[in-house]
Amino acid sequence: MILVQEQDFDLAQVYQSLRQEAGDPGAIVTFTGLVRELYDQDSDTRNPVTGLFLEHYPGMTEKCLEDIAQQARNRWPLQALCIIHRVGDLKPGDQIVMVGTASAHRHAAFDAALFMMDYLKSKAPFWKKQQGKQGAEWVASRDSDSEAIARWQK
Repeated sequence: MILVQEQDFDLAQVYQSLRQEAGDPGAIVTFTGLVRELYDQDSDTRNPVTGLFLEHYPGMTEKCLEDIAQQARNRWPLQALCIIHRVGDLKPGDQIVMVGTASAHRHAAFDAALFMMDYLKSKAPFWKKQQGKQGAEWVASRDSDSEAIARWQK
């Protein structure tokens, strides 16, 4: 299941879907990312995030997510996986992204979920504009995101 959508998602429903699709998994790993009030620990606490707008390029985004999913399937013995990424206007505390993996073994499920999340953060064509009391700004990529990708290319 790969979805790019504006509406929220139900964690329990997605988990049950993964479990059903997997058949008899030994492990299911899920990760859910949330919109933070403070984008960075070093952020100006006087300008907390009041909203986040996510933009994407329809068609290209889904193709990229499919590619990330296929890379994960090629690396690990997965029985099921999901990627859900929201777009549009979000507020602090809202769910923004979910990845889920099911495998016979926990290491494969954990590694595949981490891999997919690292690639989503660095390679997927999403653009984030955060709104604060002092105005709006586009969110730049971080060095730590590129470093996370580097570990999978060894």
